[in-house]
Amino acid sequence: MNDKNSNAGDSAYLDEMISSQQRFYHTGATRSVRFRKEQLLLLRQAAQRLEPEMMDALKQDLNKSEQEAYSTEIGIILNEIRVALRNVRRWSKPKRVRTPLTHIGGSSRIVPEPLGTTLIMGPWNYPLQLMLVPVVSAIAAGNTMVLKPSELAPATSGLLARLIRETFPPEYATVVEGGLETSTELLKRPFDHIFFTGSPAVGRVVMAAAAKSLIPVTLELGGKSPCIVHKDANIELAARRIVFGKWTNAGQTCVAPDYLLVHKEVKTALLNKMSEVIEEFYGREPLQDPDYGKIVNGRHFRRLLDLLDDDVRIVHGGQSDEITGKLAPTILDGVTLESKAMQGEIFGPILPVIVYEGTEEILNTVRAHPKPLALYLFSGSREFQQRIIERIPFGGGCVNDTILHLANPYLPFGGVGTSGIGSYHGEFGFQAFSHYKSILKQSDRFDLPFRYPKSKWGLRMIRKLLR
Repeated sequence: MNDKNSNAGDSAYLDEMISSQQRFYHTGATRSVRFRKEQLLLLRQAAQRLEPEMMDALKQDLNKSEQEAYSTEIGIILNEIRVALRNVRRWSKPKRVRTPLTHIGGSSRIVPEPLGTTLIMGPWNYPLQLMLVPVVSAIAAGNTMVLKPSELAPATSGLLARLIRETFPPEYATVVEGGLETSTELLKRPFDHIFFTGSPAVGRVVMAAAAKSLIPVTLELGGKSPCIVHKDANIELAARRIVFGKWTNAGQTCVAPDYLLVHKEVKTALLNKMSEVIEEFYGREPLQDPDYGKIVNGRHFRRLLDLLDDDVRIVHGGQSDEITGKLAPTILDGVTLESKAMQGEIFGPILPVIVYEGTEEILNTVRAHPKPLALYLFSGSREFQQRIIERIPFGGGCVNDTILHLANPYLPFGGVGTSGIGSYHGEFGFQAFSHYKSILKQSDRFDLPFRYPKSKWGLRMIRKLLR
């Protein structure tokens, strides 16, 4: 559905849509493992069938190349489906756990159950992956789903609506397109769980709305993710992997390196090598590269240009074209914590560089901002690696690489503090959309009298068992 050609923002329409999903959920149809696997297979078939259209939509919205579209969106979705199909039966099984002597005669188990009717709200920067990977988790866990894609990626939003409409009945899964008004109306509805990916600012709005009805949330947000290059790093490798992680999707990645902390001794060598790699990846005129990504809209384009209007030195890039929405890969030197580029998440192709000499400088710089979604560290020293990992809180990250932890379905992906609440991918996504119900089954063949009031030996026995 779309606000332009439907009543998707109409209160009565939304009420009936959600009621129909709740009725379908309460039939129990979504609970069997067989049903869940059937829906995952249908989703996989739809994604494979519509792959050319997906690539076209991503090209329209963000100018993604076919390689980037497949490796960062479509391929990740298909891999998540594969992992879920292989493991959903095991994930769904009740798990036996130990029962203490105080409960003699009983047995204990944990039973995963679906949360119910869920709302999944996605962003514009990876508009397929960050919508459909949570959908895989919701399907595997046995929920029904209302999807709200970002209106800032209209081609992909429309394609998502078509994919879901052609694959699932609306009482099981449906897409509601629209802008702020539609999102606001959806957040007033009695969902059993809200899964949101986007900025911390909007995440606060989602959480506040959910709190009114005590609806649980998973929030996948962002923040200023540091990339640290120590003096013992492999400079050539670090340069290639930083450039890859930073300028994929023109820097519009929630886990992209947001700023670079480089040891004083290797700064010049690293920046020179990064400039070479940028030219290798995107050419000497990246604005002319047909596969280099564009900024999603004019507002974000102008926001990024404003970061360059500051007392910093552009050591690479800086060229821009507002007509095409492209901003060249740009490296800033002479950056301090007071610089514009260090006041918030950049979310674009600009990389500020800060020099350090000692570990405490790293810690002070990172701690000047809220806990980041990701952290990247390039170093050959295990001791230094461990020191940084232990002393800096962050959602997840890589040692001697960037962003690839996001594509591992066996690692939980999520933030901490203002960078997010909860995690998903693989079994962790199943857990995010499930409630783990505790069941104690007690024997009815005998009864132990010491548990009851006035028992002669009650206190003595309880002391022995509960010490």
